[in-house]
Amino acid sequence: MLGSLKILDFSTLLPGPYATMMLADLGAEVLRVEAPDRFDFIREMKPQAGEDSAAHQHLNRNKQSIALDLNKQEAVEVVKRLVLEYDIVLEQFRPGVMERLGLDFQTLKEVNPRLIYCSITGYGQTGPYRDRPGHDNNYLSLSGVAGYSKRKQEAPVPMGIQIADIAGGSMHSATAILAAAIHRQETGEGQYIDISMTDASFALNALFGSGYLAAGENPEPESTELNGGTFYDYYQTKDGRYFSVGSLEPPFRKKLCEGLGIPNMVELANSDQPKEQQIFKQAIREAFLERTFHEWQEIFQDIDACVEPVLTFAEAAAHPQLKARGMVADVRKSDGTTQQQIASPFKFSGYQQKYSSVGGKRGVDTLAVLRQAGWNDKEIDRWMEEGVFGRGVETFE
Repeated sequence: MLGSLKILDFSTLLPGPYATMMLADLGAEVLRVEAPDRFDFIREMKPQAGEDSAAHQHLNRNKQSIALDLNKQEAVEVVKRLVLEYDIVLEQFRPGVMERLGLDFQTLKEVNPRLIYCSITGYGQTGPYRDRPGHDNNYLSLSGVAGYSKRKQEAPVPMGIQIADIAGGSMHSATAILAAAIHRQETGEGQYIDISMTDASFALNALFGSGYLAAGENPEPESTELNGGTFYDYYQTKDGRYFSVGSLEPPFRKKLCEGLGIPNMVELANSDQPKEQQIFKQAIREAFLERTFHEWQEIFQDIDACVEPVLTFAEAAAHPQLKARGMVADVRKSDGTTQQQIASPFKFSGYQQKYSSVGGKRGVDTLAVLRQAGWNDKEIDRWMEEGVFGRGVETFE
C-alpha cells in the first residue's frame, strides 16, 4: 500500500519507532539508522525476548537496520547518498543536533529537493522550551491534560500507556508524513515537518479545552461528563475488580439500571442536576459491590448498556472480540520461529498487512544495504577499519 515510501528513521525510544512501525506495517520501506555504541533504553528494557527486549522487537518489526557513527564524516556521506533513494527522514533528537551533524533539512534538501523531513521533539523547534528535556508525563502536564485527568484532591495517575508519545508524537507525525507525501505527489515539492508532542497533547483537549477557549469554562478534576463528574466512571465489584460504565444516552441508562437491579433509579439517572447525578452514582457504587466480577460479566454480557469489565492485558489479548479482529499476530524471527506481537489495527478491503520480521540486532543490515546502494567491498572494509559502523558489524553477514 505504501510501497513507494522509503524512510530513513533516526529515532529511538517510542514516538518515532511507533510511527515508522505503523508505516512499515502498511508497506513502507523503513531503514533504521542506529548509533553503534549508544545506549538504547527500549532495546534494554524488560522483559527480554532473546537478545533484545520484546518492546524493541515489536516497535521495529518490518524494518532494516544500518549502524553508522554519525560523528564521522564518512557516515554523513553515506546518509547523503541514501537520501537520494530514502526520501523521507524522521528524527527525534533535540533541536540543533542534526544540524551539528550536517544532516539537517536545509543541508539534505540540497541533495534531494523532494525530501520530506519530520522532526519529533518534546516542545518543538521554536519557543522558550525548545531545548528543554522532557518525557510523556511532562508533556501531558504542560498541555493541561493531567490537570483534570484525576480525582479531586488526589495526584494525577501515571498512565499505563504513553499518550503524549503515541497519540501526540507517533500518530501526528505519521499523519503529517502521509499528508506531505500526497502534497509532493501533486506538486513535486518536499517539506519540513515540526511535530511537538506538547502541541499535539494540547490539541487532544478537543472536548473540554475548547469549552475554556470559547466560553471560559476551565475543566477541573471530576467536573466534566467524562472525567468522573458524572456516573461515567469505574466501579469496584465485591471481589475488588472493576467495571467501566459509559451509559451516556438515556436508553443505555435504562438498561444499566435494569442490569444493576435498580430500575427505580431511571428517572434520577436522566437528571442533569449535579446533586441528583451524585445520588445516582452512589447507587451504582453500592450495586456493583453486591456481586463479583464474574457475576457482573454474566449479567452484562447480553445487555446493551455500554458496561464492560476492566481487563488485564492478558485477559484482553485472549478476549474473543480482539481475537476475532486478529489483533495478535505471529511475526517471524531470524531463527525461523515466530513471536506473538500486537497486530496493526488497520483493516482494509484491498490490503493485508504482512509481518516479515521482528526488530533485529543493531546494524544487522548494514553490509547488505551499502552493497545494494552501490558501495564495493573495498570501500566498506576501509570504513569498517575506521569505525564508521562501530564495533561488531563484521559479524552481521
